[in-house]
Amino acid sequence: MPEPGGGAPGASTPGPAQPPAGGESSSGSPFASFWQGGWECSSHRRLADRRRVDVVAATRHDALAARDYRALAALGIRTVRDGLRWPLVETAPGRYDAGSWLPQLQAARETGTQVVWDLCHYGVPDDVDVWKPEFVERFAAFARWAAEVHRAETDAVPWWCPVNEISFWAWAGGDTAQFPPFATGRSFELKVQLARAALAAVDAVRDVDRRARLLWAEPIVHVVAEAPGQRDEAEGYRQAQFQAFDLLSGRLWPQVGGDETVLDVVGVNYYPQNQWVHHGDPLPLGSPRRRPLREMLAEVHGRYGRPLVVAETGTEGDARPEWLGTVAREVEAARQSGVPVWGLCWYPIADHPGWEDDRPCPNGLLSVPDTGGARAVHAELAAELGRWQRRMP
Repeated sequence: MPEPGGGAPGASTPGPAQPPAGGESSSGSPFASFWQGGWECSSHRRLADRRRVDVVAATRHDALAARDYRALAALGIRTVRDGLRWPLVETAPGRYDAGSWLPQLQAARETGTQVVWDLCHYGVPDDVDVWKPEFVERFAAFARWAAEVHRAETDAVPWWCPVNEISFWAWAGGDTAQFPPFATGRSFELKVQLARAALAAVDAVRDVDRRARLLWAEPIVHVVAEAPGQRDEAEGYRQAQFQAFDLLSGRLWPQVGGDETVLDVVGVNYYPQNQWVHHGDPLPLGSPRRRPLREMLAEVHGRYGRPLVVAETGTEGDARPEWLGTVAREVEAARQSGVPVWGLCWYPIADHPGWEDDRPCPNGLLSVPDTGGARAVHAELAAELGRWQRRMP
């Protein structure tokens, strides 16, 4: 994971959150399976040619959702992350077309798959300016509509991830101009605006269905200094990883409207590149300067007092089985030390074309579909998953 936008003003005081209304006790997880899979659902416009990315369509998951969910169920995965594509749904201001979402929603109902739905995975309609107050209003209305459709289509408890990776989006869209709104020097401003929108969406979905549950998905990182004089700066950048959660919980800039009850289940995203040298390269795997994931998970839990999910983890090629084992061992150790980790999600769960250049990304448990719609299973990754499912069900 590249550096999430940090270095922004505003410190917060760590401390455990109070359980949100309707939250789980420590007695058990609300998820159908500990082992989870995430369907990549990005729908932003890319930098080079401004073409809109649509990974759901590119992987044919929109047409194959029921078959895809059954394939994962056969591998012991009954809980998945999936998403709506807001730019496809809202065809004009306040006008919604459910056609791009209903096949997935109905497939989840038919197969008994528990889905955490991303409401916004980087993509916004072309007529929406994220810097304006109307962005928050439009997103809240869209979230309300989605909650109403969900309630009409299924009796399942609704699970939402309102805005995926506020921190990463703020860096990519507000610092380095790689993502919309293609800005620089405005990462914290964008982070605050995305938090406002997410909080408005929370109010909307809870108003429609008080059972609504929330899973957030934010990168966790570790940053080390190359020279002693950079230590304070590197630590400040590392601490910035908590700003999204602090905004949502009201610990940072409470005027945004955050509240501790918003932190229902805290999802953390962790990839091999999530540890790096400040102003430098990612730390190699096996480097003694890398921080154990178990310690990172314990820090997040100690700060917020909420159950955790590793909401995304994965890598490419032949390294997939080893990386799963590495993360699983750390999660097991964290759980044994008392950290309530309720799930581990391989992400993406299926190979897909790259955002920027459409290159094949061999990072899934499942392949791209063949002409008949069948996906091959990555045998080595499936075998490693099976070993860990027996050890940590």
